[in-house]
Formats: sequence, C-alpha cells, structure tokens
Amino acid sequence: MNGFAHSGLDEGAFGEKSDGGLRSFDAFPKTKPTYTRRSTTGGYATIFLIAASTLLSFTEFRRWYSGAETQQFSVEKGVSHTLQINFDATIAMKCGDLHINVQDASGDRILAGDMLSKDATSWSLWTDPRYVHLLGDSSSRGALEEEDSHAGHVLGEVRRGKRKFPKTPRLRRGQPDDACRVYGSIEGNKVQGDFHITARGHGYMEFAEHLSHDAFNFSHVISELSFGPHYPSLLNPLDNTVATTDNHFYRFQYYLSIVPTVYTRSSNPTLPPSSDPALQKSFRPSKNTVLTNQYAVTSQSHSVPETTIPGLFFKFDIEPILLTITDARGGFLTMMVRIVNVVSGILVGGGWVYQLWDWGQENFKAGKRRRSMGEGMLHGRKEEEDEGYHDD
Repeated sequence: MNGFAHSGLDEGAFGEKSDGGLRSFDAFPKTKPTYTRRSTTGGYATIFLIAASTLLSFTEFRRWYSGAETQQFSVEKGVSHTLQINFDATIAMKCGDLHINVQDASGDRILAGDMLSKDATSWSLWTDPRYVHLLGDSSSRGALEEEDSHAGHVLGEVRRGKRKFPKTPRLRRGQPDDACRVYGSIEGNKVQGDFHITARGHGYMEFAEHLSHDAFNFSHVISELSFGPHYPSLLNPLDNTVATTDNHFYRFQYYLSIVPTVYTRSSNPTLPPSSDPALQKSFRPSKNTVLTNQYAVTSQSHSVPETTIPGLFFKFDIEPILLTITDARGGFLTMMVRIVNVVSGILVGGGWVYQLWDWGQENFKAGKRRRSMGEGMLHGRKEEEDEGYHDD
C-alpha cells in the first residue's frame, strides 16, 4: 500500500537488524536517541537525585564505619573467685586515727589499712567545688556518665589512660595536715561484703588506744571507688563526691549493686576461665575487650547515738548477671548492599515522581489549548457572522 514493495524496498532495512539468539531475551529494551528529548527540568531533577544519592550513601557509610552498639544481659557463667577494689578517698581525720577493714559474707576479714597507702594531707586541698560535688547533685556528670556507657568511648579511654593513682599534693607552708588520703587496690573474695572505715579503738575488739569522741569527723571526699581492673579514666557514680558533717557521731552508709560488664568490639569476646583462680590472674583480655564492673549506689547517711559506731560503710552486693556491651561493624558486603538499595530506591522513586510531574504538566497544557480553541469559536469570527445575520 505504501509503494515500498513495488519499488523493491524493504521496511526492515530501516530498523535495527535482529541477530536473534540472546538479543531476544533482552529485558532492557533500548530507545533510539532520536526518540528522546532533553529538558532543563530533567537536568535539575538529575542533579538533585545525584546529590541525594551521594549524601545518603555517605551517611550510610559513616553509620557502618561508626558501628552499631548492642547490650546483652546474660547469666554470668561460673563463679569468679576474686574481686579487686580500687579506693581513693580523703577523710578529715588523722591517718593514725583511722581503722580500715573489709569483711565479706564468707567470714574473711582483710586488714585493708595495712594494704592501702596513707598520706597526711590538708582537707582544704580536696574540697574545691569545681572538682567535687554532692552525690546526685551534679548536672554536668550526666553527659560524662553517658559517654562511659558506650563501648567505643570506654575502649579509647582505657587505651589512652594511665592505670596509676595520682600523687598526693604537697602541703604548702602553714597548711595543717588535718586529713588523711587513703588510696590503693586490694583483692577480696567476689562475694557480698562490707568495706568500712571507722575510728581507732571503735568497731573491733583490739588493743588500740581508745580515740576521743571529739576527734571524730568522717567528712570525706571520694576521688575514686571502682571494682575490677583499675581504670582511672572511667567515671563511677561515687567518683569526685564530697560529704560533710559537723556531727561527731555520723554514719555514712552506701549501698552498692555491682554488675560485671564487658566492653568489646568483638562479636565473640574471650572471657577469663572461672574455674581456676590461677588462670584468672594470668588471663589478659585482647585490646578490643575491657572487663570491668559497673555499680549503682544509694546513700542512707544519718546521725547515730553514741552507742552506735560512726564511720564510712560501703555495703556491696554482686549481681549474678553479665552485661556485654558490643560495638561492632557489620560486614562490608552488607554495607554495599545497603548503599545499592539506597541509590536504586532514590533513582527509581525519583524517576517515577518526575514522570508523574511531566505527565501532569502535559495534561495541564493540553487542557489550556482545548479551552483556548473553544473560546475562539464562541467569541471569535463565528459570533460576529451570527450578529451580522441578525442585523439583516
């Protein structure tokens, strides 16, 4: 009908040649460039989609690089035998007037006063309000304690921090040595126990000289109280707290609930064996794992009658659970799959939105053209001809 056959021409010569074979299974048909039209709006849309894909891909990569933190509670397997207590406090009494002991639920008693270091110091050196606060009365500690609850921060602080107690400040000329700094680490049984500081000649049957009641002053500054390996850079609830009293018979009572905690970047951290005490002491965790203990504390301090022993009493109980805080990255392949999903979703979704927008514009323009043509028939020459016919 079109005369091609009479002229010896073939319509197939004007299209793409079909080689058959795998080309018939092509699921991505191509469009000739002559059938496509580029526009400024399409260029803006393309730039926007590329920028959005780049931004979200970078965000996804940064999230993968930072890792994801998980917290898992489990029953602590086995029974550990020892627990290290790290203590650093200043009491407003002479060193010779203090009696320090640890007594646990198994009946063992540790003369902590012989194992801890004691330095005479001045009470005024430790009560600077910029560095100490009342228990539960510091708004600035919230952010610091929140940081110490994350595995990445803890591992970094432990790697950079020193594991020694700081030196006692020297007394200036004229400063009285009216206080005693007690510091050091002691090992006890990993069971419920009491760590207490009382006055000489009070609290135990001993042949020490009875201290006058007028010398009692158990006002104190706790620079550190932690359990497990000594990590001074980690902040504990009682660190840098101060408590004062003018009453000679005053009992500072602290109740501590200890939770064994593991901070790690490994999905399967190696924990110390709990059956052999010798293996526990020789065990060294990897650089990506920190074994320590967290604790919560409540205070019920009050004045007591003269028939009751005053002092500092720390009653601690060990919870039979293990908290494992893991900060680990996902697999690299998983991260790549997530980025591909993000980019493809943006491009496909953006393409749909652009097509809908283009379709809406075309329909809107076509509607305007039809209205303009209709107005020409109603108000144009035809109407004028009708009016002339009526004039005749």
